[in-house]
Amino acid sequence: MNYAGSLERLRTIMDELREYCPWDKKQTLQTLRPQTIEETYELADAITDNDWKGVKEELGDLLLHIIFYSKIGAEQNQFTLEDVIEGVCNKLVHRHPHIYSSTTVNDEEEVKQNWEKLKLKEGKKSILSGVPNSLPAIIKALRLQDKTKQVGFEWNHIEQVQDKVNEEIAELYEAVQEGKQEKIEEEMGDVLFALVNYARFAKVDPEMALDKTNKKFIRRFQHIEEMASAQGKILHDMSLEEMDALWNKAKEQERQ
Repeated sequence: MNYAGSLERLRTIMDELREYCPWDKKQTLQTLRPQTIEETYELADAITDNDWKGVKEELGDLLLHIIFYSKIGAEQNQFTLEDVIEGVCNKLVHRHPHIYSSTTVNDEEEVKQNWEKLKLKEGKKSILSGVPNSLPAIIKALRLQDKTKQVGFEWNHIEQVQDKVNEEIAELYEAVQEGKQEKIEEEMGDVLFALVNYARFAKVDPEMALDKTNKKFIRRFQHIEEMASAQGKILHDMSLEEMDALWNKAKEQERQ
């Protein structure tokens, strides 16, 4: 079956579920929202793990949500699935004049700059208005920096960013010495924002980097728990030095 046939099959199934399934009948935009967020994070996990089977499955789940929202929109006489698809098609054509018109670009950075200019022409009041308020903080910082870069609000080279990171860390240490909690929080935020910027210059996705470190920490700590249990020990009764020794052993076994 081709993709058009598969999409039509999914729409038919959605129509049937909406009519006959007690659970599907009750769903609204508001009740689906947290589930959509969860599905998006499951997709992100699969991508981080390079799990192609998982990516395929989670994309299917997200596609179902798109069909579901469009079904509810049609029921409320707000929009249809066709409206959704045509809307994004029209937007893509309009925002890629270097493909569908006579505009010339030299690289991907010029593509991004033209994209932001077109959004402003469409009525956006700020280049930052397209960044969702509910984004996780690290991702949001990355998007804010990437947006302002398009108008030239950007350091010239990574050494300048490194100097800024060091400056912010020094200010954080000073705030800690002063013991003013509100100031410490502010400076900690500045350090994290500067580190996100440094990651961007180093061509590293800071969210993915931290996620991988979190998973590495979980994996190693659970290894500590397993080794302690094998020795008949309980972590609560062990010293930090004993646990650290197990941690180093877990690291060594990982390398091997």
